Amino acid sequence: MQTTNAPSRPSAARLITIAVLSCVALVWSTPLLWMLVASVKAIPYGSLSAASLLPDGPPTSEHFVDAWIQGSFARWYLNTLIVTLGILVVQLVTIALAGYAFARMEFRGKSLLFHLFLLQLTLAAPILIVPNTMTIVKLGLYDTLAGVMAPYFASAFGVFLMRQTFKTIPRDFEEAAIIDGASLWQLIRLVLVPLARPGLVAFSIVSVTAHWNEFLWPLMVTDTPDNMVLTVGLASFVRSAQHAADWGLIAASTLLVAGPLLIAFALFQRQFVNSFLFTGVK
Repeated sequence: MQTTNAPSRPSAARLITIAVLSCVALVWSTPLLWMLVASVKAIPYGSLSAASLLPDGPPTSEHFVDAWIQGSFARWYLNTLIVTLGILVVQLVTIALAGYAFARMEFRGKSLLFHLFLLQLTLAAPILIVPNTMTIVKLGLYDTLAGVMAPYFASAFGVFLMRQTFKTIPRDFEEAAIIDGASLWQLIRLVLVPLARPGLVAFSIVSVTAHWNEFLWPLMVTDTPDNMVLTVGLASFVRSAQHAADWGLIAASTLLVAGPLLIAFALFQRQFVNSFLFTGVK
């Protein structure tokens, strides 16, 4: 006799959990929702409609056009791309080489050196601002994009991530490449790095997100508007807009800064999660 299973009804605990999580998601997304609505809504000066989360008219792109014209967003975008991608390119080289050394090579004091390297993760970034600023000034890099990038060329988190990634790769690939006559550089570049691509992708997402949103360090080491990045330029731009209570302009300029990362995360979130699962970091 064939029996059919009736769909199980969700339990009360599950419904309560969904309700609580929905409330938390709504509270968390409220500022983002306000920003999206205010950026495309015509807001008269002094009007209380600025605080509303509901659009009350046809959407307008006027705030985006005004923000782009009044601010130096083209320059700030270019500076941010140079800083973010410049840091990432150097980091990918340093963390791949250091991660391989800690994962595969044997040398005296390796464990001690690795744990000392990881101590950097326990330091709060503001503690290093004063010594880093003094070093940048002595090197003549103050108020330059190179000065913004320099402290981030090495990453303890990236080295740890790549060490874990290289450890998951079977040694059979290395032994086969060595038998075929590959040098150490060819082994890393042509065999291990392609196999470690998920780890590199995961680190790239973290690095780009962190340095795109970095504010305090670029504020400390840049002085002229031509060397500002998006976050610092946005802060100076918003100060002038706040005096005019132009909330639509503020929302549009903020969305110009945050928009690219929001779009990138929406497009690559599955790859982001899969990359971290591959490396064993959850």
